[in-house]
Order: sequence, then structure tokens, then C-alpha cells
Amino acid sequence: MQKKAIVAEVKTLSCSNSFRNYHFLKITTADGIVGWSEYDENFGSPGVTAVINQIGHRIVGQSAMLHEHIREDLRNMTRPAFGGVIGQALGAIENALLDAKAKTLDVPCHVMLGGKVRDKIRVYWSHCVAYRMRTEHFSPGIVDLDGVRRIARDVRDDGYTALKTNIFHYDENDRIEAWSPGFGRPHDPSRNVERKTLKNLRRHLEAMRESAGPDIDILLDLNFNGRTEGFMEILRETRDLDLFWVEIDTLDPKALAYLRANSPHPISSCETLLGLQQFLPYFQNQSVDVAIIDTPWNGVWQSLKIAAAAEAYEVNVAPHNFYGHLCTLMNAHFSAVVPNLRIMETDIDRISWDAEVFSHAPEYKDGYLILPDRPGWGTEPVEAALAKYPPLERTGMINRTQTPKLAI
Repeated sequence: MQKKAIVAEVKTLSCSNSFRNYHFLKITTADGIVGWSEYDENFGSPGVTAVINQIGHRIVGQSAMLHEHIREDLRNMTRPAFGGVIGQALGAIENALLDAKAKTLDVPCHVMLGGKVRDKIRVYWSHCVAYRMRTEHFSPGIVDLDGVRRIARDVRDDGYTALKTNIFHYDENDRIEAWSPGFGRPHDPSRNVERKTLKNLRRHLEAMRESAGPDIDILLDLNFNGRTEGFMEILRETRDLDLFWVEIDTLDPKALAYLRANSPHPISSCETLLGLQQFLPYFQNQSVDVAIIDTPWNGVWQSLKIAAAAEAYEVNVAPHNFYGHLCTLMNAHFSAVVPNLRIMETDIDRISWDAEVFSHAPEYKDGYLILPDRPGWGTEPVEAALAKYPPLERTGMINRTQTPKLAI
């Protein structure tokens, strides 16, 4: 007789990831099955935990086998303010229910999601340069253009086939600094792209290409660090460079369609969108070559609906994935079952205690992630290890040592 998988407890946990926190949701059933998901509060999303703790009581007593019913119930009760951190809380709950359901059935999540169409998933090395600039956490650190060249060689020599990098500035001594006004570093609400930025971006990309060699795909992530005019200037400046895609965040699908129509490179976007309704205008306006879906935010089941809609418009998808090992494997199961996958994001540079706080690490071989066949997502947090690394009080984008002030 099949277990009913009645939810008995809903609990959130967290630990430090040195410069931000990992966040986890643990759903335990009356049968003793534990479903896990990983979510995030650092990427402009403070408060997801509070939402889960407020609405989690409605899950208790319901069956994890009926995850779509539970999600619709939670969406109905939050409908007046649905989106943002509320939508992300529902995504976290959905993902933990999927893990519990798969473990109840004793199958990997990809079996429950429709069955895999691939055994391995091509990945790109994300935050290439950016993470190693955090020299207190990552080694070898990057402080100048020589370090940039070194990590580009590491990508090639370690067997990866693609990397993603960002915009950086250099001083007269080749020392590097990040340039991301869209995220307040530096505080510059105009987000204009000036000659200095264009010059430095070209220098950065040329150094990476020279060091990585001709066979490594280079992806460029512009985030929200410009407006339509500035993004157009960057596309013109990089017209002759060999780029896999240019990633642009903008909340205007028609503006993005204009950029795509005038771009020499494929355009990716959409990583900050929630729900199929937000994605549809980008498909209808032919705004993207690749739609990036954040499956921890949306929930993997809902993300499959978004991917199916993308396929109807002949658009590929790629998961947004810069979190912990649990998120990576959640995204791996999504990537294994969607036909229209382009490539998967992953962070190769890791903090030292990742091996302690997760039961299994992702396996990479020749630039591909090997899909696990363990029940559920294939990894889970180790609670005893989480307790060794208490969460930081302030993290991510809200952790500002200096708040910009204007004279009155």
C-alpha cells in the first residue's frame, strides 16, 4: 500500500557560506520521509524565511504527493501580494515537497518530472573572476589582470568548456575592481555606460580569450548594469568578439527585443522573473534566445511549465544557479528532463566547508555534470554540520559597510 506522505513538520534552517548564508527548508512526513529544498535570501530577497514560517502551518496535515494542490492553496491565500519573496517561498515549498514525494516513491526526482532526456548536462563556470576577487574566501585570489588570465587558463586546463564573466574596471597598475551599479556597487542610479567601462570590458574579454584559448565559450553577464542605450553601446563595442551569449536584465521585453534584433550575439535574460505570466511577454516579443529560469525561486514543477512555453516559441532555457550543492542538483534534475536546454550555470569555486554541509557534491566530468540516480534530489544538508557554521546576521546585497549619503 502506497504511503500517504502526510506532512508533519515544516522547518527552516540556515548556515554561513562565508560571505552570505545558505537557506534550507525541511519538510518531514508522518512516515519519517524528509524532503529538502534550498532557497536564497541574498539575491535581493530578504524575508523568504519569514514568509515560509508564516504560511508553513497550512502544509501540515496535507499530503506531499499533492504538491500542486498545496501550491494552489498557498497561492490563493497570498494572491493579493503574490510575487517577490512570497513567490519564492512557494517555490521553496514546492521543491521540498517534490523531494519528499520522490523519496516516498523511492525514485530520483527526474523520474517523477517526466524522465530524463540526457544523462549529463553541459555546464559553464560561473562568476569567473568575481568570486576569486573575494581573496579572504577563495584561493588563489584575483587582484589584477594576471589573476584574470590565470583563472581563464584554469577553466581550460580543468576540462570545462565554457565560462561566464562580468564587467570590471582596471587602474593604471592593472588592479581590478568590480563595476555593478545595478546592484549598488558603486552607487550610481544613472547606470550609464561610459567610455571607461567599454574600454575596460574589451580589455577584460580579450585577456580571457587569449588565456582560455579559442575553444572555450565565453558568456558575458551584464546584469542590470545599464539601460537600453548603455546595453546597445556594449553590444556595439563587443561586435567583433566571439561570445556565446550576452546576458541582459531588463524589465521591458520590448526594449530587450530591440537589443536582440540589433545584437551580433545571442541574448539571454529572465533570471529574476517569477511565474509563467511574467515570462510570456518575453516569448511573445521574441526578446530572448535563451530564457534563464530560477528554479529555486519558481519551483521546479512550475519551471517545467515555463520551459514548455519557451519551447512553443522555439526558445531554449538555462537554469539560474549560483547557490549551494542542493540547488545545483535541483537544477540538474530540471536540466535533465527539459528538451530545450541550452547549458547549465554552476559555480566551480567553492568554500571549504561545502563538503561538510552537503551529503553529496555534484560530480563533474569533462565539463559536464553527471546526473545522480539517488532518490529525491540526490543530496541534502547535514544538520550537524550546519550547526558548526552559524548564519551571518547581514548578508548579500543588504550587507553594506558604507551606506552612500548625499549632502543636505
